[in-house]
Amino acid sequence: MPFVNIKITKEGVTKAQKLLLVAGVTDLLSTVLNKNSATTHVIIDEVETDNWGIAGELVTERRKRGS
Repeated sequence: MPFVNIKITKEGVTKAQKLLLVAGVTDLLSTVLNKNSATTHVIIDEVETDNWGIAGELVTERRKRGS
């Protein structure tokens, strides 16, 4: 029973985009590893940019600078 956890910043990802992620990851596991799609679990966690850091700074501040 595969379990995949996708973490993304919370920046307007639509329900349709999330569905594409879930379907794509499920298909990839089925195709590459021959895993049963019916038992594949995919979780999407959306993280506020104030709670995500890159290179010692918050994503919120990087976005303000355009980096």
